Amino acid sequence: MGQKKVIEKTQEEVLKEEKEMEVAVAKSSAAPKEHSGKVDTGVVYVNFSYNNTILTATNKKGDVVGWITAGSLGFSGPKKATPFAASKMVGAISDKLKKLGFVNIEVVLKGVGSARDSALKSLAAQGFNIVSIKDVTPIPHNGPRPPKVRRV
Repeated sequence: MGQKKVIEKTQEEVLKEEKEMEVAVAKSSAAPKEHSGKVDTGVVYVNFSYNNTILTATNKKGDVVGWITAGSLGFSGPKKATPFAASKMVGAISDKLKKLGFVNIEVVLKGVGSARDSALKSLAAQGFNIVSIKDVTPIPHNGPRPPKVRRV
């Protein structure tokens, strides 16, 4: 633990640093690049687990347009994986998708949980045309070896 060095900057260096910071802030806070025209078709990925639900919306190229989780809406603990939380998530992200012009969507469901049906029904109720529904839940072909038979 030696002595601390104090570096004093001149007034010119401080002004130069402020200008660089302003340029960096302007670049980062610039509006995100808009998609050319309205997006007609998109893909909505819904990932279910026993503890949470994650919803991601992309355009056809695969660029993420928006995402939301049940935890970001204020649900905590096991309430994040409920059908009620899933329907609230769909309602929250549907406004954003409608502003971008989404009309037709493809739905990709992954995982297990009680919220699967609720999320799908909520997407249909929001006025989107569901073009296809795909279930990509991983299924083991054989799985691990079962335990030995118990001998009493």
